[in-house]
Amino acid sequence: MASGMTSSEYIAHHLTNLTYGKHPVNGWSFAQSGQEVVDMGFMSINVDSMVWSVGLGAFFIWLFSRVAKTATTGVPGGVQNFIEMIIEFVDDSVKSMFHHKSALIAPMALTIFVWVFLMNLMDLVPVDWIPHLAAVVGIPFMKIVPSTDLNVTMGISFSIFFLIVFYSIKQKGIGGFMAELSLQPLGKWALPFNLLLEVVGLIAKPISLALRLFGNMYAGEMIFILIALLPFWAQWLLSVPWALFHILIITLQAFIFMVLTIVYLAMAHDHH
Repeated sequence: MASGMTSSEYIAHHLTNLTYGKHPVNGWSFAQSGQEVVDMGFMSINVDSMVWSVGLGAFFIWLFSRVAKTATTGVPGGVQNFIEMIIEFVDDSVKSMFHHKSALIAPMALTIFVWVFLMNLMDLVPVDWIPHLAAVVGIPFMKIVPSTDLNVTMGISFSIFFLIVFYSIKQKGIGGFMAELSLQPLGKWALPFNLLLEVVGLIAKPISLALRLFGNMYAGEMIFILIALLPFWAQWLLSVPWALFHILIITLQAFIFMVLTIVYLAMAHDHH
């Protein structure tokens, strides 16, 4: 734990994003405290979340494209074999849940699974390493796990939501989509109730996607931070078992996010 900080200050520091925005007093600037982050409100952006999420996405594209260009038909190398296993796993998942023709779903499912997994994987980096390096060069805050930022998870989820609405209208037409929202499950005589029920269910899809990922990863990060407050011997005693267990959590959360995306888009393609 950094010297000169109380436990509450240490936790608050590690849970604060590097935010750039318009402050009522300081104008456009980087926030130097948690209160300045709050004061900036909507007119701000979490720079660390953007940098790490975009960087991890670029790493995913570079790695997979590099392996694709150097792939061999003989005995594959370790990295090629691992990536082929991931692609086959995602492809089998799509085939088992999505029974329509689409050139988008499988690549998108692969992107979601790998990208979310990479963002979650950053939670295994010791909590003090990168924030300490950032402090050395004058950067006050640095959160390196983008999936612990609700803005990131909501952004991904609402992108999926727009695809759900787009494909629902594309496959069924506006009339068919509106009929789906207003005539089921109880028929035309209960139209207001049907509409309320279905609209709430539709909006709940992206919100539940975002909150599930954010909640699980935020809780995991909080546990790592609390462990870092303990004596050194206790940190090693607890952090290693928790990190090993957390590998399962970060993989499972990426898988769940991918599966629900496939299911929701399959439902958008279905005709009633």
